[in-house]
Amino acid sequence: MSNDTVLAAIERLGVEFEMIPCDPALADTHEFCATYGYELGDSANTIVVVGKRDPRVYVACIVLANTRLDVNGTVRKRIGIRRTSFASAEETMAVTGMTIGGVTPFGLPDDLPIWIDQRVTARSRIILGGGSRDRKVLAPPAILEALPNAEVVTDLGVDFDPLA
Repeated sequence: MSNDTVLAAIERLGVEFEMIPCDPALADTHEFCATYGYELGDSANTIVVVGKRDPRVYVACIVLANTRLDVNGTVRKRIGIRRTSFASAEETMAVTGMTIGGVTPFGLPDDLPIWIDQRVTARSRIILGGGSRDRKVLAPPAILEALPNAEVVTDLGVDFDPLA
């Protein structure tokens, strides 16, 4: 996906945002936050999940980096398919046009549902993928709620101990 497509999609939402450049080698959330001084609790990951039936069903889920996506609980139940998993890097690219480490909810296909964990909306600002590994988007969570195909979901993410 082109940077222009993502930028145009964000600008259409009418919410203030800032593009943050980053080293593509440091685009993965933990490395990005440690290097650029952002808290994991202010970083939101966009993760594509696939329901494994024919035809496949996809959904983009947004959770804070200090939580874990409940793919086998909340996501599976909401999709209504017994077998769900994280989409592979290849599937993610095919569905979104973006590589892992840069996936953003902006500029996604109109028929792809976007589910936002309620914890994301409680933050004053969030840092999200920017559509490629060389940039991020810093904005208030209202930017996500402005997306036409987005829905806030309770308990989409679950707390976990990253040291366990």
